[in-house]
Amino acid sequence: MQAERSEQLFALAQTVMPGGVSSPVRAFRAVGGTPRFIARGKGAYLYDVDGNRYIDYVGSWGALILGHAHPAVVRALREAIRRGTSFGAPTEAELALALRIREAFPSIEKIRFVNSGTEATMSALRVARAATGRSKILQFEGAYHGHADFLLARAGSGLATFGLPASAGVPSAWVQDTLVAPYNDLEAVAALFERFPDQIAAVIVEPVAGNMGVVPPKPGFLEGLRDLTRRHGALLVFDEVITGFRVGPGGAQGLYEIKPDLTCLGKIIGGGLPIGAYGGRADLMDLVAPVGPVYQAGTLSGNPLSMAAGRATLEQLTPVLYQQLEERAAQLAEGLRAAAEEAGVPVRIHRVGSMLSVFFTEAEVVDFATASATDRARYARFFHAMLTRGVYLPPSPLEAWFVSAAHTDDHIARTLRAAREAFREVARGGV
Repeated sequence: MQAERSEQLFALAQTVMPGGVSSPVRAFRAVGGTPRFIARGKGAYLYDVDGNRYIDYVGSWGALILGHAHPAVVRALREAIRRGTSFGAPTEAELALALRIREAFPSIEKIRFVNSGTEATMSALRVARAATGRSKILQFEGAYHGHADFLLARAGSGLATFGLPASAGVPSAWVQDTLVAPYNDLEAVAALFERFPDQIAAVIVEPVAGNMGVVPPKPGFLEGLRDLTRRHGALLVFDEVITGFRVGPGGAQGLYEIKPDLTCLGKIIGGGLPIGAYGGRADLMDLVAPVGPVYQAGTLSGNPLSMAAGRATLEQLTPVLYQQLEERAAQLAEGLRAAAEEAGVPVRIHRVGSMLSVFFTEAEVVDFATASATDRARYARFFHAMLTRGVYLPPSPLEAWFVSAAHTDDHIARTLRAAREAFREVARGGV
């Protein structure tokens, strides 16, 4: 496939934007090569500026569960934009989306809309600190809860220890109250609660990890977090920015039947437009201004375009659609597993609902350390072998693939034909 125009645009972009992109993973640094500049999307396809067409499994990083430019979403946006793009005032569309989310998530009694997942997690944890009068936050190694300074922490030398800055520009003092434990390790979490009694305000977790590749919770892990937080007077915060409305109509908390105190949402609830939200028990959310003392505000929060696109998207998410997503994603995962085995390439394929990952390894993947130990070079070769065959995958081995309602049996079949050839190239050490 030709990429001449993308190469020209990328060269120019690097002169005016850091790395030529507005978000790091888009720069293809993890896989090498030139990122494709996208001209448009329709259904299951992306079209780049060089005229190439790709079956898309990124889906705007999981936001587009209906596929690109779904007619219902486009229609809702056209109607909304004629009425105005921003009011800085309450709207009926905002209320309608809030009610729809509350219906799907019984743990969310009240909700506040913001503009990104970062705002949602940052704000939810501010509420947790206010509610408990405590300062420490416990998160998991390899998780990504947005780029708020105190959440950009990595594990220190111990398995249960203070966080260290994971980004330049974050002072050590700003993460001194952020504790980091390995995902799926209840013993490490329990040790932190014992080490810091009455100091931990909240545990924040992706109930299905999606930023170290897809790593499901071990049986009993989420239940254990719920028990530990209750016993120690801390709050349990689910970051469902990815999993909300993705792994099921009630998110991961519905799938695993765990009720968190606070939930963070994004991606799908905005139908492809910028959005975030946090919500939970009414007594906690009533701590937020103007009712309570926790201040949080935003000019574009509850933007009418995002509200319209989100509401139109959620209206399409029927039981039949979720069953279709489950079947197509299972078909894709099993086909990929068979193609890898046929080529003699060891892989681990994880899937929860319509999100999945392919890890190039024989070892079990249960946390960030084991995900990071997989063969990233092989993933890069596989990525480019698929790209040249018209399949657009996440340009990182530690990101999730997403199946959308726009993917048909034919799309899956064509993807698997490409994958069989790509795995054979990987086995030969090609690409």
